[in-house]
Amino acid sequence: MSQPQKIRVMIVDDSTVIRRLLTQTLAEDPSVDVVGTAPNGKIALAKLSTLKPDVITLDIEMPEMDGLQTLTELRKVDKKLPVIMFSTLTQRGAEGTLDALERGANDYVGKPANVGSVTEAMSRVRGEMIPKLKALCPKFSMHSSSQLAAAQSNSPSNNSAQSEPAITVRPRGPRHRIDILAIGVSTGGPNALSTVLPALPADFPIPIVIVQHMPPIFTKHLADRLNQKCEIEVAEAKVGDPLLPGHAWIAPGDFHMVTDVSGTSAEIGIHQGAQENSCRPAVDVLFRSVAKAYGRHSLACVLTGMGSDGLEGCKLIAEAGGQIITQDRETSVVWGMPAAVANAGLANQILPLDQVSSELTRHAMNGRNRRQLVSEGAF
Repeated sequence: MSQPQKIRVMIVDDSTVIRRLLTQTLAEDPSVDVVGTAPNGKIALAKLSTLKPDVITLDIEMPEMDGLQTLTELRKVDKKLPVIMFSTLTQRGAEGTLDALERGANDYVGKPANVGSVTEAMSRVRGEMIPKLKALCPKFSMHSSSQLAAAQSNSPSNNSAQSEPAITVRPRGPRHRIDILAIGVSTGGPNALSTVLPALPADFPIPIVIVQHMPPIFTKHLADRLNQKCEIEVAEAKVGDPLLPGHAWIAPGDFHMVTDVSGTSAEIGIHQGAQENSCRPAVDVLFRSVAKAYGRHSLACVLTGMGSDGLEGCKLIAEAGGQIITQDRETSVVWGMPAAVANAGLANQILPLDQVSSELTRHAMNGRNRRQLVSEGAF
């Protein structure tokens, strides 16, 4: 039996200490092989053809050629090589990371700060970085876990049987008025949201609540950037924000977001309950509250992201008679969250990213006259 392939990683960071510690941390995982390092983007680009990495981890602030310049040059010659930014969780780091995501980075991991020891710091990095490396290179992690089964059965019929099962789309059932749109997204989310939200009309008739897996500071910068691009209003959510049509709220980093509805009043709730799916904010927390408050008048949309956050919430929305749209595999950076929902047979539609906005608008406008839309509250 041949040895399973490892994920070839190149580390690009101007700090000798960071390069050494990150190399040691990643090397602890048997599926990862750190094939080389570079102190800046210029040297990294020169090493690409020799090292042939499957993934690059990239610092932002470096001499000679920084991370943003490196990304720009990299994407001229290779548009698909996965890049994970390794950046500081600061105001400046947030801006730089969002710039990097716009230029083609696939994901990011924050450099730990204010932790008790180097061991604890690198443990946190390992906990975040390794799953993202595997999510961005699924063929390697899948090869390792399924190698024995594949070797035991290599006939054409058995290979066919081992292929992924066909996905069943859930029938739409009776059409009901939609009163809220809830979106869950993770890896690849900022760019996905930058595609979906700006395409929504200014008179979008219902409120939008969004969970994007991001740390504090980052969510505020993301909301501000999206607000500049959109016809609707986009903001980081605060406790008590009224749920108004034509407005979108992004859950703040490290806080869960819920919808609080009483009578005809609907507003945002924020809390710091326990993490769910290792996340805070978590999509499941939001979707549960939406299913409870809006029932069959709910519309959920699950976009690109690793893991399965949102699956349990979608079950409740489906049981309540709400509608669910997921992004398809081909246009997702990581087809994890939408795949979990689609594979469970919960999605009413599975769409490429460029078709999502028009379908969200069609659902929201169903049964409504643009000229008669009210502008107060969600009901």
